[in-house]
Amino acid sequence: MEYLGIWESIYNPNFNYGEFATIKSKAGLNNFKISVKEFVARTNAIGLQAKAGRYGGTYAHKDIAFEFGMWISPEFKIYLVKEFQRLTDE
Repeated sequence: MEYLGIWESIYNPNFNYGEFATIKSKAGLNNFKISVKEFVARTNAIGLQAKAGRYGGTYAHKDIAFEFGMWISPEFKIYLVKEFQRLTDE
């Protein structure tokens, strides 16, 4: 959640940081849940998107997708760092 808030505050001038702070304070509580659609509606977020329908799904900006991937998989994080280092060396 913290990463989402920082990313949105940098790239989204219309981000509702006050509403985000309310959501962030409840995150992690057993009885708290929020959908991507509700998060976007309440905070004016642009980094996440939820689409309904046949080709619907949940989508994230590539920065956010990489962060999520690194959070759930240490192996992914290692390969990403290794590839970044390879590219900067070339």
